[in-house]
Amino acid sequence: MNVFEVTGGNRLKGEIIPQGAKNEALQVICAVLLTPEEVTIKNIPDILDVNLLIELLAEMNVEVNRVDRSTCVFKAKDVDIDYLHSEAFRKKSGRLRGSVMLAGAMLARYKKAFIPKPGGDQIGRRRLDTHVIGFEKFGIDINHNQEDGFFHLSARELKGSYMLLDEPSVTGTANIVMAATMAKGTTTIYNAACEPYLQQLCKMLNRMGARISGIGSNLLVIEGVEYLSGTEHTILPDMIEIGSFIGLAAMTQSDILIKNVSVPDLGVIPNRFEQLGIQLEITGDDIHVPTQESYTIQKYFDGGVLTIYDHPWPGFTPDLLSIVLVTAIQAHGSVLIHQKMFESRLFFVDKLIEMGAQIILCDPHRAVVIGLGREQNLRGITMSSPDIRAGVALLIAALSAEGKSTIQNIEQIDRGYQHIDTRLQALGADIRRSQK
Repeated sequence: MNVFEVTGGNRLKGEIIPQGAKNEALQVICAVLLTPEEVTIKNIPDILDVNLLIELLAEMNVEVNRVDRSTCVFKAKDVDIDYLHSEAFRKKSGRLRGSVMLAGAMLARYKKAFIPKPGGDQIGRRRLDTHVIGFEKFGIDINHNQEDGFFHLSARELKGSYMLLDEPSVTGTANIVMAATMAKGTTTIYNAACEPYLQQLCKMLNRMGARISGIGSNLLVIEGVEYLSGTEHTILPDMIEIGSFIGLAAMTQSDILIKNVSVPDLGVIPNRFEQLGIQLEITGDDIHVPTQESYTIQKYFDGGVLTIYDHPWPGFTPDLLSIVLVTAIQAHGSVLIHQKMFESRLFFVDKLIEMGAQIILCDPHRAVVIGLGREQNLRGITMSSPDIRAGVALLIAALSAEGKSTIQNIEQIDRGYQHIDTRLQALGADIRRSQK
């Protein structure tokens, strides 16, 4: 078992470049199945989840040329459809939530797909209803086979349709958009997700010959085409990693310059950290987080306690609530963290409390953080990473704590953060990967 051994208390300094966006990578890599021509994707993050998806494509007989760790050329000329119904695919895709998005591309091109029970984080129930209901609108037959555990999807042809999504699911919208690109007629998707990563997918598909309008809004109109061609695509920097570095700098009283962040695609993320009292200096496409001895959480105009909650884009992403929560530990003041989307994502706070944080877990969705204001330091402990984002929140806490911490189950962190230990070592962090 690999662990991180962390000795906290160091102030970090230097520049860091965020990796390519994990959530975008999973979408656009699935989209290569829509064409038999070459698709080149750049700025791919070198992380477990993305590498697992690339392995899946190779096993589906997609030609994969890994030019380097961040650039890959795909050619899905002769896809092995039957592999998607194999035990090998079921086991591998069960470790990766994003594999569900293979279905939309396969249905568009081959009118056939298989979906196993989805994998990924243990952060609460993550249902497939949005995907299934959307596919049914195209006239796709969906049957769950109890014996093999797969959803079997098939259709003679996909027919464009109007659909009002029950929730603005990002993966659900991506899956439906990919299916709609080659459906017969026009598909209108209302209450669609409009995250920058979904916008990137739509722009890539349009370069391939798709006809998608309304990009950036929650109303997408897709006119089906008969054929999609190859393209080149560059993935955005990962907004979750950018937010993580902001929180890390504040908690460790560090001076960090985050380079090439694509500021226009960050939405309200900088504002939420500024609400915690963190100074951000934005110059061009870089964010500088200077050393701060202290930071004070803002209050509402009427004096009420600040609440930070997740909301579909352009609201605040749920993937950064764990980071905001841990960053608030050493602030002056209090904040209510309201995690609406997942019922198990706040359960890691027991470890932060053991480290000395003052946090009240109100229920599975809400926690109140009472800032320590630097009056006392956190103390190092042994803990385990329950999911990607909580794992990095615990890592941030460990880097700010007195003494040594051991973080177990770091495979969860590796799923979403590229070589995080060596990149933080370059900034002066005392972090070591070892096997126990």
